[in-house]
Amino acid sequence: MAIAESTMKLEREPLPDIYSGVHSLEGLGPRTSMKKFLLVATFTAVGSFGLSSVSIGHGGTYRGPGDTVPPVGSGPTGGGPTGPTSPTGPPGPHTGGPAGTGPISGPSQTGGTAGGPRPAATTGIPFGLEPDLTNWAFWWEFNKDGYINLKAAVHGGSVKTGEPGFFIGDGRRYQAGESYRPTAKVIREQVVPALIAALQRETNNDIVTGCMIALAKIGEQLPEGGQSQFEPLFRRFLPDSNQEISETAALALGILANDSSAPVLLDLLRDNQAGRDAVGRLQVNARRRSFAAYGLGLIGFKTANETTSREIVAALSEVLESSQSSTRDLEVACVIGIGLVKIDTIGTPRAVDDAPVPAQASRLAQIDYLRDYFRDKNNQHLVRAHCPSALVKLVGSLPKELQGELKEQLSGDLLECIGKRTAKNFENVIQQSAVLALGQLGDCDNDAVDVDIREALASVGHVANQQVRHFAKIALGQVGGRPGDNGDSTEGRRKISAELSRGLASRNAGARWSAIGIGVMGRSLASSTEAWLPDELSIALRSELKQAKSPEDVGAFAVALGILGDEKSSSILLDKLDRLSAEVPRGYAALALGLINHRGAIGPIKKVVLESKYRPELLKQAAIALGLLGDKKTVIDLIEMLGSAKSLAAQASISSALGFIGDRRSIAPLIEMLENDSLTGSARGFAAVALGIVGDKESLPWNSKISTDINYRASTETLNSADAGTGILNIL
Repeated sequence: MAIAESTMKLEREPLPDIYSGVHSLEGLGPRTSMKKFLLVATFTAVGSFGLSSVSIGHGGTYRGPGDTVPPVGSGPTGGGPTGPTSPTGPPGPHTGGPAGTGPISGPSQTGGTAGGPRPAATTGIPFGLEPDLTNWAFWWEFNKDGYINLKAAVHGGSVKTGEPGFFIGDGRRYQAGESYRPTAKVIREQVVPALIAALQRETNNDIVTGCMIALAKIGEQLPEGGQSQFEPLFRRFLPDSNQEISETAALALGILANDSSAPVLLDLLRDNQAGRDAVGRLQVNARRRSFAAYGLGLIGFKTANETTSREIVAALSEVLESSQSSTRDLEVACVIGIGLVKIDTIGTPRAVDDAPVPAQASRLAQIDYLRDYFRDKNNQHLVRAHCPSALVKLVGSLPKELQGELKEQLSGDLLECIGKRTAKNFENVIQQSAVLALGQLGDCDNDAVDVDIREALASVGHVANQQVRHFAKIALGQVGGRPGDNGDSTEGRRKISAELSRGLASRNAGARWSAIGIGVMGRSLASSTEAWLPDELSIALRSELKQAKSPEDVGAFAVALGILGDEKSSSILLDKLDRLSAEVPRGYAALALGLINHRGAIGPIKKVVLESKYRPELLKQAAIALGLLGDKKTVIDLIEMLGSAKSLAAQASISSALGFIGDRRSIAPLIEMLENDSLTGSARGFAAVALGIVGDKESLPWNSKISTDINYRASTETLNSADAGTGILNIL
């Protein structure tokens, strides 16, 4: 099978009737055309429901709402957005949520647009529909990586349902049998040279950015005192006239995570003369500085050198405090970056009346610094909204004996944000972030602070913002999944179970969030020897799925049972897979069958894959499910489909699915696709992205460190850009 022969002409394949009547793509450039084609296709394919993870741009994946809060100094004090702007994702159901839940119009605060000007906002969402940003599927798309962990299944073989170690506490599965992990030799001798060759000869935006990110994810093993092969390749693109290429180069240095890359990123972040020389400009604009900040956070996350850690935290806090860092993109990037870096020296707690110590002094100094920033209401609320997530990561990384007092202090700050008398003093995004962080802090034991957290999360009905109430269901599930260390957890777990059970029976949007909360709770408890999920919750979830008619309900209950690993739901899921016609919920049913490891579903799901060449989202979800189930022929089928695919949508979805599965047999056809000059740059860019996923040095996507438990409603364009696909959470 030769891809080159079968894809010489990129004629558009026949599309289903649902694609008729959408906006014409004629007159757009190849890169813009590809993005618009995939977005329009997704909008119409999903119909009335939620979102799907859409590949756009240079291998980006649409995760959820983009820039969804008012610009600095505008909008209501509640922090909620006020009206529509550019397209942010497939349309979702309108559930009568409070005003102020949609994206807002107004000028960007980010200091430039990646890749040149964007199409006007009037080309927005087809048919005038707007996404429902309170949909549960947004949360899933940001948090799914740890639950799916596809590479653990593909690289480790397969295990039958019911075998010991089916689920391990951190979301990994125990696997046995034949592995299709690509060897280091194959990656070094085949994948890396192909990517480097393309990077050195190509100028197409999608190919260049795709190759840089792919090489960064693959990484390199440097000998003691050895020189990096990849760093010079990336650095030469820093002054590129295409901003997307330039900022991707900075991010690639961070994903590569060599300590030796830190100095140039520090220069870019500080916008000093060395940084300006590196990009060949009189100023390093806010977007490039933001990408440098994220890159530094990623280097700091991995480094074993405390000097490097301290330098990074010092620079991030310095820029955050500077009056020049007036864009929320840069400030948010600095806060998130500080939360990624864990300085080895723990330090000592600061006395109440002591003057603040520099954030880089110790881990405890980092925590003190971010707590002070969060509590200072003079700081912009969008930026403060990212402090709780950063703080719980830092507190959770401390030895257990040091966590108690800090947990009490931090939970006090967060509980004030949602208290019955005090919630009105805090913006929506602050309340949302507080609830999400409390879900990371609490457990089910008898500690007074944990009792307070559980009671507060179960009693957020007084909070006007609907998203806060929805996030509380997830947070309750997370708290319910931790037994704790102080006394019997039975009563705490019983109360959480009762609250989630009531939510599940509510027959409204909250039922879907309660379902996901139950799944999250059960997944965590599966690893506990002292606790379990009450049977009535699993039974109730199955009953809800069986009765579910709407796509929203089917998707939520299917994913909840998948997270839970509930094998007894297999017959219901198979029935939904067979009877459903809507692409998105059918894909979730297939994915759930993969998550529960029901091998009897291989035949039906394989049929879905073979029939879904023109349904990219369904194809990807079904292929991932087959990868989870250990089907060894999935990759062969996909390779054959890739060889005959002529449309960009089909090529993108198939190559992305091959990358996600990570099977070594996909390497040769993907390299052939990358090297095929007769294909569009966009198609070849997808091949580069897929090769990077196959050869990734980490089991989970690099940006899952940031996306997991993030308050995605407090977004910025460089963090999550739904329309352009160029935020760091949009890049595969």
